[in-house]
Amino acid sequence: MTSLLPDGRPIPLMTGDERPMLESWLAFHRATLELKCQGLDDAQLRSASAAPSQVTLLGLVQHLAEVERNWFQRALAGHDVPALFGPSGFELDAGRGLDEALSTWRREVARGEELCAGRSLDDTGVIRGGPMDGIEVSLRWILIHMIEEYARHNGHADIVREHIDGATGA
Repeated sequence: MTSLLPDGRPIPLMTGDERPMLESWLAFHRATLELKCQGLDDAQLRSASAAPSQVTLLGLVQHLAEVERNWFQRALAGHDVPALFGPSGFELDAGRGLDEALSTWRREVARGEELCAGRSLDDTGVIRGGPMDGIEVSLRWILIHMIEEYARHNGHADIVREHIDGATGA
């Protein structure tokens, strides 16, 4: 059995131990976000699906780079690191395109994986900022939350992409 789907995304584990399963589902959703951006020009990547929404594929990549940084570097590891793309990540800069945003996002993914390596799912960090500031969370919770975060935003990406060129699925 192949470990990749025809579109190149990794097939998530359907059985097995908890941690590899969680990590495989997160890898699947990360790859789905990247797939949604393939084959589009800069104007399309900056196109929102429908007013009043300002959500764009480029903004989603930037936002999820911020999310990666927040949960793995700030919450899990306790690092004091600045924002990458503004408070939410959705803010677009005319001089920044997809290559730069994806490169930054990939660095954040790699840094998150590095910070998780060797930690137990029961290891904890602390939420930094927002209404849940100071609450302790486990690595297990962070991984589950990250899967949920990507799944939700990949749904947004589906709608934006369909609006741009009619592509659906994945």
